[in-house]
Amino acid sequence: TILGETHEEEDEILPRKDYESLDYDRCINDPYLEVLESMDNKKAQRYEAVKWVMVFAIGVCTGLVGLFVDFFVRLLTQLKFQVVQSSVEECTEKGCLALSLLELLGFNLTFVFLASLLILIQPVAAGSGIPEIKCYLNGVKVPGVVRLRTVVCKAMGVLFSVAGGLFVGKEGPMIHSGAVVGAGLPQFQSISLRKIQFNFPYFRSDRDKRDFVSAGAAAGVAAAFGAPIGGTLFSLEEGSSFWNQGLTWKVLFCSMAATFTLNFFRSGIQFGSWGSFQLPGLLNFGEFKCSESDKKCHLWTAVDLGFFILMGIVGGLLGATFNCLNKRLAKYRMRNVHPKPKLVRVLESLLVSLTTTVVVFVASMVLGECRQMSSTSHSGNDTLSLQGMSEDVNSSIKTFFCPNETYNDMATLFFNPQESAILQLFHQDGTFSPVTLSLFFLLYFLLSCWTYGISVPSGLFVPSLLCGAAFGRLVANLLKSYIGLDHIYSGTFALIGAAAFLGGVVRMTISLTVILIESTNEISYGLPIMITLMVAKWTGDFFNKGIYDIHVNLRGVPLLEWETEVEMDKLQASDIMEPNLTYVYPHTRIQSLVSILRTTVHHAFPVVTENRGNEREFMKGNQLISNNIKFKKSSILTRAGEQRKRSQSMKSYPSSELRNMCDEHIATEEPPEKEDLLQQMLERRYTPYPNLYPDQSPSEEWTMEERFRPLTFHGLILRSQLVTLLVRGVCYSETQSSASQPRLSHAEMSEDYPRYPDIHDLDLTLLNPRMIVDVTPYMNPSPFAVSPNTHVSQVFNLFRTMGLRHLPVVNAVGEIVGIITRHNLTHEFLQARLRQHYQTI
Repeated sequence: TILGETHEEEDEILPRKDYESLDYDRCINDPYLEVLESMDNKKAQRYEAVKWVMVFAIGVCTGLVGLFVDFFVRLLTQLKFQVVQSSVEECTEKGCLALSLLELLGFNLTFVFLASLLILIQPVAAGSGIPEIKCYLNGVKVPGVVRLRTVVCKAMGVLFSVAGGLFVGKEGPMIHSGAVVGAGLPQFQSISLRKIQFNFPYFRSDRDKRDFVSAGAAAGVAAAFGAPIGGTLFSLEEGSSFWNQGLTWKVLFCSMAATFTLNFFRSGIQFGSWGSFQLPGLLNFGEFKCSESDKKCHLWTAVDLGFFILMGIVGGLLGATFNCLNKRLAKYRMRNVHPKPKLVRVLESLLVSLTTTVVVFVASMVLGECRQMSSTSHSGNDTLSLQGMSEDVNSSIKTFFCPNETYNDMATLFFNPQESAILQLFHQDGTFSPVTLSLFFLLYFLLSCWTYGISVPSGLFVPSLLCGAAFGRLVANLLKSYIGLDHIYSGTFALIGAAAFLGGVVRMTISLTVILIESTNEISYGLPIMITLMVAKWTGDFFNKGIYDIHVNLRGVPLLEWETEVEMDKLQASDIMEPNLTYVYPHTRIQSLVSILRTTVHHAFPVVTENRGNEREFMKGNQLISNNIKFKKSSILTRAGEQRKRSQSMKSYPSSELRNMCDEHIATEEPPEKEDLLQQMLERRYTPYPNLYPDQSPSEEWTMEERFRPLTFHGLILRSQLVTLLVRGVCYSETQSSASQPRLSHAEMSEDYPRYPDIHDLDLTLLNPRMIVDVTPYMNPSPFAVSPNTHVSQVFNLFRTMGLRHLPVVNAVGEIVGIITRHNLTHEFLQARLRQHYQTI
């Protein structure tokens, strides 16, 4: 289908890019259906068993990718901080802090430069990848999004960008990495490894591939947060437009495999206790527990729910502000950075890294407060209680630029990995002053907003959690200091603040609630987290969309929402369909097929016959048949011009006297005339459609009625199928019967999946333009179809829930009058047609 530009006025100047829709049609050659129909029960069970094995393998491999990223991020980060910490401690006494800053800049700029170089190799690996995977699962194929090169650049790039001190997270890109593993592993082939070929005939369809991508995305969430149930819900809520009950169980199993694979290896490497399963995910929130000495402390009370609702409102406002600023930055990059040479993108990443490093160093040195450390428990906010604290939290305290027995609260947040800073905000009591938290929140908010969208792999989950945790901890400190609410547990408010801000940015509800509950391992937090996320989403939606939806819209991807607006029911299928059809006949000459494929970009074509017998009724003004004219008043000459274009001889064709591959297949004799008709049908040698050739060009003197002969609809055939038939020489001579045409099996038709040959690469010297192709054995004879009078809401629900790609519009007498594609159901297109509808009333 041809995807046009959206109608959003403020985005008209931005460059748009067409995306190819996935083939979700329930075709007659659907691999899953055809394989199962040709199997007995044991073979069908074996096929399902292989699918379960693939799902388990995807989970294990995704967990190993997470282990690889986490191990090298820790290694590079520890190396950098050890060198910088020793340099800062030494230079604090000698007065050479400028040298320490240069050392830190050297590390960060080098790592970010390497990350940017990897993005130059595979640009689609930039960002978190969640918008791209969301588009893929919604039914839009983003070029290169699930290639092996993408996951390599993603995994390598994210560890350099995180180690380079950018305010990005490694958890978001894990979702993209898992999706790539899910897409590639069951195929046993890769365009990057062409020499490695396996004869694996299973899962050769977009439907199976989409299911595996759903499982891989869920496994990425599970590995990142140790939340297998949350990963399953994420794939359901944010991804797939088509879902079934069997897929739910497979996705959950894949998420469990990823979680426990990562847990097994991380626990064994870090604690030396293999099989202990102590570290469920890359990000662990730790245990929320009040101190035993504080009898007034409670994790949360009913009174706190009021504060949580207010925090949700503020979090929604902050998230909407974040999204608005980031959208403006993204538009600026699309206008002024992306059109320029690729080196400019690298320079922008280095500029962000330079600014971030200088701000972090100067803020820690100038704005940080030196606070007294104490080994005893105090109730005031100016001391640090070390009793009952975990060793990891205590060891992350930084004493930069401070004398002995004191620590720098700003440096403790800035000069630590983001996961350690989150644990500090969640579990340290009285560590940070309100001024420090306010400045840290402001700086982190602005720098993370600037960072998301540059040409490096970057996640948004962890920066949003850290920024929101600082906001929540600030609220807790203010309530304790100025209102006197001593029962407040600061860690709970930090967690709710993190949920509020993250919910205001990404606008996720069910999956994010479960992810946070599983990460905290505290079911009692379910109600406050759910309420906070709902309020934050409702508040943010009042101003703009979530950050991922914003970036999807900026790319011009025709993403389908869950449902249409009620007002759209004023439109019918005839109002939104595409009436200018490019169609093929059941028996079409190669010359015409090549011309059609080379002059259009459609991905499917209706197979039709002209109802010449109905012309008299058509002339009399038969109301049902005359619908063809009713829906084509704006372009009367379109069909005539289309037929005339296809009938013209192609200049690129060589002489038909050259040897062609089709002639080699002509060896079958015509069936006897008196042979039983039923036997011919059983052997698929009977042709129920007339041999109509599209080289009968309509005359210029034809009347409008003659140009618009009614077209009886027989089915749909895909572009990939037509190209495959041409490449393999499936055709017959006009002096022979169509029964002499070779028959391709399903394995032969899907051998080139998912990268079918392109029509422009076809060697025309091997083709005789006068040969005929019978497309009827390969078309889909029973696609979903709607009436021209069907309401848009019904059309939308059918299209989305069934995972369709093309929806023909057929009138009451079986004549096709238009076709509906994904582009015709996008919000912008429907809004434009609704405005036209109001103007014609």
